[in-house]
Amino acid sequence: MKLNDEQRILVERNTGLVGQVIKDKVRNISAIGIFTYQDIYQIGCVGLCKASATYIQGAGRFSTYAYIIIRNEIFNALAKATTLRKHETAIFPDAQSADIALNDNDSDIQRTLDLALSYASGINAKGIIAIHMLAQGYTYREIGERMGGVSANNVTAWVSRARKYLKAWHTGFG
Repeated sequence: MKLNDEQRILVERNTGLVGQVIKDKVRNISAIGIFTYQDIYQIGCVGLCKASATYIQGAGRFSTYAYIIIRNEIFNALAKATTLRKHETAIFPDAQSADIALNDNDSDIQRTLDLALSYASGINAKGIIAIHMLAQGYTYREIGERMGGVSANNVTAWVSRARKYLKAWHTGFG
């Protein structure tokens, strides 16, 4: 993104907003794990630059507008990171009690899911297949298209049901 001189001045004068947004809106940064404070600060700075580039003079206070854009930029990054982390860390909703993580041993997870799939039927089986595809990076919409043209909402429901099934199945066999 290229800023003109006026936009750069707005950014320079309002860099303190990034720290303020983090202080006001981001809780327990150390628990997030995927981002450091510096990472979140840089994401906020990107939001500040976006605010400067899209601000319309006279449409209200820049600081108020920028605060919202910075907050949204940080929240969107955290939401995306959380989604990616879910795909990388565990199939089960309670990964710590299940002691299973995709990044620890993919082949064990694959064998476990394949075994669970051999016992599953109907929506549970569809959900397990969808979980496989999510782990490969497909979106819910893409999975729906590949599994008969169903909506992303259907896939979400299948995955939710399959996670419950897997948790119960894992508890029963694990």
